[in-house]
Amino acid sequence: MGRLALTLSLMLCAASVAAQDFATLKGHGGPIMGIAVSPSGQVATGSFDNSVGLWTGDTPRWLEGHAAAVTALAWGPEGTLVSGGDDFAVRVWGESPRVLGQHQGKVASLAVSPDGRTVASGSWDGSVMLWPLDEGAGTALPAPGAGVNALAFDGPGTLYAATMAGALLRYDLTTGEAPVAIVQHGFGINRLARGPGWIAYGAVDGGTRVIDLTTGAQIADLTLDRRPILAMSYNPPSQQLAVGDGEGYIMIVDTERWQITRDFRATRQGPVWALAFSPDGSVIHAGGLDDVAYSWPVELLDVFEPGISGERSFLRAAETMPNGERQFMRKCSICHALTPGPSRKAGPTLHGVFGRPAGSVPGYSYSPTLDDSDIIWNETTIDALFDQGPDHYIPGSKMPMQVIAGGSDRADLIDYLKQATKGE
Repeated sequence: MGRLALTLSLMLCAASVAAQDFATLKGHGGPIMGIAVSPSGQVATGSFDNSVGLWTGDTPRWLEGHAAAVTALAWGPEGTLVSGGDDFAVRVWGESPRVLGQHQGKVASLAVSPDGRTVASGSWDGSVMLWPLDEGAGTALPAPGAGVNALAFDGPGTLYAATMAGALLRYDLTTGEAPVAIVQHGFGINRLARGPGWIAYGAVDGGTRVIDLTTGAQIADLTLDRRPILAMSYNPPSQQLAVGDGEGYIMIVDTERWQITRDFRATRQGPVWALAFSPDGSVIHAGGLDDVAYSWPVELLDVFEPGISGERSFLRAAETMPNGERQFMRKCSICHALTPGPSRKAGPTLHGVFGRPAGSVPGYSYSPTLDDSDIIWNETTIDALFDQGPDHYIPGSKMPMQVIAGGSDRADLIDYLKQATKGE
């Protein structure tokens, strides 16, 4: 076989393997905020659509219960799945799903202890809680001093926490004493990944560094000119660390040599919010602005074009849309569809919204505050909703706080909705 023929054969072989191993997990109704993979290989995804997806191949089973976006996922060693969300709740799933407890702010991170008995949760309200996974009340750890973005266990007795103030803290769970700062970064730390004898962190300014857990010394600085760091995952069997950032790249690091082996543009535009390896490290699962999770074979990353499109309408150039459409895309489109029928988006469809009583779309689970509402959606009430914000206009609603300050912007939005939501 000639050199050219051999080269073509290898290229075709790689393309064939890529086609077999590349996968998309479709079905969510909003961006993918979290991904976790169980020891047996079960993929779980959490989305802005308030749901958790459990995937068998490309077929999902939906776990419903959160009242807002699912932002954090963690598997225990025994196959127990825990989730946290923008509804401040920590939930455990299984034969008897239940709420373990509540924070007073967004749950940003979860970590299950190595023995599988406890889950730690960290919140933007500045608290860290320990919850027993069988029965019993949660325990608050000493305050970390700022909102918590990430957690990682080091054995059953040590917990690391990363804060919005840039502190990497170590909790000694055997003493209950206040945490000790082992790093004080100049910007907030978003993500952690723990390996044998080390911990890696990623920060708002793009800082990506690795710290020796015994000495506190810096082992490696993997910082590139991209920010912020939004996702991290470590796979022990393959000794690979994956890092995702706000500019759409996934960096793969060989932690035995501390060398970057791949630097893959996963999105054309927008962030990588979630990363998780398959159990053997051969596949990396990723999520971002798309309502689809992507799975790439690590060895063939360089073969692929970006998969996560990031082509959401609210990222289009402002001059390409009329103002009313632009207001809808920026303020409403992630949560609401304009088409009739059910969808997996976080909010009810807006199709036929004018003249419709609030809280009346069949099959949608509304907040209790809307059960007895006398609001009829029209030009006046929609204007008031965005003038005051949902938290003031409908106190207790699970609709995220959205305000459109300019009266002309609200009028343009209303004109757009009149045309885009017309009933049959």
